[in-house]
Amino acid sequence: MSARSKARKRALDMLYIADVRQVPLGEVLAEEARRASAQPQRSSSWPYAEQIVRGVESAQHEIDALIEQHAVGWTLARMPVVDRAILRMAAWELRENPEVPTAVAIAEAMELASVLSTDDSAPFVNGVLGAIAADVRA
Repeated sequence: MSARSKARKRALDMLYIADVRQVPLGEVLAEEARRASAQPQRSSSWPYAEQIVRGVESAQHEIDALIEQHAVGWTLARMPVVDRAILRMAAWELRENPEVPTAVAIAEAMELASVLSTDDSAPFVNGVLGAIAADVRA
């Protein structure tokens, strides 16, 4: 697994934890930063994971609006927590990190959804992110 893939998983974990615990992302980031400094063997995934989470944190309202705009018939509140976290992470990448190819951002998100969520999640994530990509990367 590449360092970026590990970073995405790590960012997903932080986004998920903050959502489930209903705590600010900054609090979860601080906890993970302490853990990262104590585990140097995991240091290669930390910088990009932190960048993703800080990016989602700073633009969460815009990202959430973008997701709801393209998740036809779904509100964020109706989505499984893990799907919501995956969509936030990938939507940030599509919006804010042009060095990540569209296909990579979507494929990585779909892989996480297929492994960590419901049977219907990967196609749902694919559809929402495909629509977001057509909007923000056109």
